[in-house]
Amino acid sequence: MVLYFTSNVVSPSALIYMGKDKYENEDLIKHGFDQDVWFHVDKLSSAHVYLRLGPNQTWDNIPEPLLNDLAQLVKANSIEGNKKNNLTIIYTPWSNLKKSGDMEVGQVSFKKNNLVKRVHVAERINEIVNRLNKTKVEKFPDLAQEKIEHERVQKKQQRQQEQERQKQEFEQIQHLKQKASERSYASIFDNADMKGASNYRNMDHDGDVDAFEEDFM
Repeated sequence: MVLYFTSNVVSPSALIYMGKDKYENEDLIKHGFDQDVWFHVDKLSSAHVYLRLGPNQTWDNIPEPLLNDLAQLVKANSIEGNKKNNLTIIYTPWSNLKKSGDMEVGQVSFKKNNLVKRVHVAERINEIVNRLNKTKVEKFPDLAQEKIEHERVQKKQQRQQEQERQKQEFEQIQHLKQKASERSYASIFDNADMKGASNYRNMDHDGDVDAFEEDFM
């Protein structure tokens, strides 16, 4: 079972979720999305809490009110951490989680430690925890199928973006070719006009050179 929460301190609202136990956490670790951010109490046991980022959002620029919501939810879902003040909550992109065969159920490490950020929690704020708990929804999703469907949609969007990029590139090339062609035609006509004017200026009706200019002297 997965527990889902909604944070309304940002617009649009943020989706937060976590596993009910360490076995559920294993599935979340395995089937997370690239736009998920993982949260946990530092050096203590706690729930694995995830934030699903929206479009144009980045893990290292999470708004402070939302970050506070996540930190409070993680603290509240740590048996030991919930009783303590001055905790540190760590968070990192889901893609930075590292799982090896010799680790215990629900245990993870990191591929790159420099991609781990920390936020300090002085004490539990019941107002925040109670607000989030009121939005809690329990579901039994097929996480593996959700990930397959998500990746299918992602690939479709990437193909559409690539097709649009190629279309714009083709149109730009055609536009440049058209402009070059117009300049080439203009150059031909300019040269023809200059040549015709030169012949007329230097010939009279009988073919004598400079006769046209002498008529004005």
